[in-house]
Amino acid sequence: MSALHLVPATDAHFAWLLGEIDAPDGLRLPSGGLDEPWVFKWLRRTLPKLGGYGSWLMVADGEVVGLCSYKWAPSAAGDVETGYGIAPQRRRLGYATQGAALLIEAARRDGRVRALTAETALANLASQRVLEANGFVQTGRNLDDDEGEMIVWRLEL
Repeated sequence: MSALHLVPATDAHFAWLLGEIDAPDGLRLPSGGLDEPWVFKWLRRTLPKLGGYGSWLMVADGEVVGLCSYKWAPSAAGDVETGYGIAPQRRRLGYATQGAALLIEAARRDGRVRALTAETALANLASQRVLEANGFVQTGRNLDDDEGEMIVWRLEL
């Protein structure tokens, strides 16, 4: 696995991912792509609501292997839910675990954030292992209309 780093996502990155402009900064995508267009559109709409900070590209050797983001701006108490995804062709290589660790480091530098939360589907054992490896603890359950029963996770910073 190549060393991973986070690149703060900009509107131009999402425009590129949606096929509107050429790749910025010489970035490239894995064969088969990164994710569904609706994900890029949602992240692009969310970026201004985050104050322009809180969404990243996971990059290894110039290739965008995944995305991670706050799902909304931190609450007044400093809580923020996070999410991440890895390109199908780049899964099972440790990028999710390393990317989550880098997201935690970025959140620690963000004065607005005191704790991170996440949710995983009961069947998503890989994502559960990523969160456990990065110090998240289970705090409860939630019900999602699409995913069903979810495990709620938390990490105090």
